[in-house]
Amino acid sequence: MWRELAAVGRHAASGGYRRYAWTPADTDCRAWFREQAAARGLAYETDRNGNQWAWLGDPSAGDAVVTGSHLDSVPDGGAFDGPLGVVSAFAAVDELRARGAQPRRPLAVVNFGDEEGARFGLACVGSRLTAGRLTAEDARQLCDADGVTLARAMEHAGYDPDAIGADPERLARVGAFVELHVEQGRALDLTGHPVGVASAIWPHGRWRFDFHGEANHAGTTRLADRHDPMLTYAGTVLAAREQARLAGALATFGKIAVEPGGVNAIASRVRGWLDSRAADEETLAAVVAGIERAAREGGLRDGVAVDVVRESFTPEVEFAHALRDRLAALLGTDAPAPVLPTGAGHDAGILATAVPTAMLFVRNPTGVSHAPAEFAAEDDCAAGVTALADVLEGLACR
Repeated sequence: MWRELAAVGRHAASGGYRRYAWTPADTDCRAWFREQAAARGLAYETDRNGNQWAWLGDPSAGDAVVTGSHLDSVPDGGAFDGPLGVVSAFAAVDELRARGAQPRRPLAVVNFGDEEGARFGLACVGSRLTAGRLTAEDARQLCDADGVTLARAMEHAGYDPDAIGADPERLARVGAFVELHVEQGRALDLTGHPVGVASAIWPHGRWRFDFHGEANHAGTTRLADRHDPMLTYAGTVLAAREQARLAGALATFGKIAVEPGGVNAIASRVRGWLDSRAADEETLAAVVAGIERAAREGGLRDGVAVDVVRESFTPEVEFAHALRDRLAALLGTDAPAPVLPTGAGHDAGILATAVPTAMLFVRNPTGVSHAPAEFAAEDDCAAGVTALADVLEGLACR
């Protein structure tokens, strides 16, 4: 399975993946998922929001145990973020069958669409729509960098954008959702464990900062006469780093758009996107407020107007304690499985408000994620499959 998926959407020059929602690479990933379901005799369906499901047992019976993740990527992302969870889910179904385990509850593997938000700027679109945390109207109007709306992209890929929206009936079928994911950090590597259990997801969000200045000639305009939005933006980036450092939080400007974008021209507008995360919502709010304050103070100094828009926000997620503790017990036969928080968002975090959810992490010795150096050793991936199979057997077969 891993070899079949490895070439899809990989960029030859960077070695990273560009599997963006509703693009040909995404279509190829979806075809792969459908083929895996068919090869196992699993009942395949696509829901109203484009999420893919492969069922073992009768979905209408309810109280299903669901596992999986996503197959899309960030720009030049790594091979493991998302796909490891989907591949491991199918492999865990194979393992259960090899053990002769008989599920008493329906089992499903899922691929949630557009988890990374790389194309339309909003993460976890598929699960947000399903859980009713994103309206169909707002979703359809999301645009990519070329001005293509989500609705148009879905239609071009053969899906009906008029059908999207909250799906409470589908969520009512789910009794538990367990997402396996490569760890996006080095906590497991430092403890020496191949697999761990997630305790919580830090609150996080995305903010768009617009810096409006005045376009002019780079070679003739005196420094004193400039209204340069790039200068204000640069100061804001440095302020973000300092605010995060002081609060023990995280703040990153990872995307920027400059107009008109000429080498020999002072920009008229700079647009930067901030990603910020913290251990609690109060700290996160204080960090973002400090960054915004620094941006506005810089704008006053530089003669630049500043607008700030919050584009998305996910509150702190405490995974269901009973399910989390059961996972830790199922995996802790020889030694307790580590229980650790994460600063990364996941579909499991979105669904946590509607169904009991939990996560397993597989060791990543590089600590790198969202980049080609992201890695998990084959033995650790196999340990993850075994752990997931143990969990599914414990939840669905006993």
